[in-house]
Amino acid sequence: MNIRLGRGLIAAAVLLAQASPAEAHIVAARLGDFYAGALHPLTDLQDVILWGAMGVLGGTLGAARGRWLVLVFPLGLLAGLALGQDFEITLTGSTVDAGMVLVLGLLLATAVRIPTVALCALAFALAVIRGMANATDLGPETDRLLFAAGLACSGYAVITLVMALVLAFRGADTSVPTSWRKITLQALGGWIAAIGLMMVGYSLAS
Repeated sequence: MNIRLGRGLIAAAVLLAQASPAEAHIVAARLGDFYAGALHPLTDLQDVILWGAMGVLGGTLGAARGRWLVLVFPLGLLAGLALGQDFEITLTGSTVDAGMVLVLGLLLATAVRIPTVALCALAFALAVIRGMANATDLGPETDRLLFAAGLACSGYAVITLVMALVLAFRGADTSVPTSWRKITLQALGGWIAAIGLMMVGYSLAS
């Protein structure tokens, strides 16, 4: 029994000595940077709140206006990423993000029917700001093309899915001014505005 145990320990030691470190990334396929660009904003609470609020706003304004965000928002992310990386322009900070959250929340809470041009301009500005914020985490070894593609795909997916959910929630009776669905979306806007107001106060206090 002891001989078998000794042989087993020797065999295990030999195997451990010959083992090489495992690669946890998809290095051979060169897709690691794509997934980094796609998942990085989804791990940032500010991106989650701002992207989600932008999608909700686009959905409340209807498909005819909201569909422009599917194109404008990813392009804004790419523009912000390029500005932040190539020209080292930074327009990020807790106050700027908090102000954007507050503006989006107020637009939702008041149910203002802003024009399509204003909606696209707001979405593009927001995307540029958050694109620059994501550019600060790029390293010299990062494949910027794959990272940018992942970031743009993530922005496209989030905006499209959130708007689709809001449009499905609104239903067909949006012409009724006292619709409980409309009131629910306005209440959600009030909560978003409250979060933005707290963020503004915290950023100014610090």
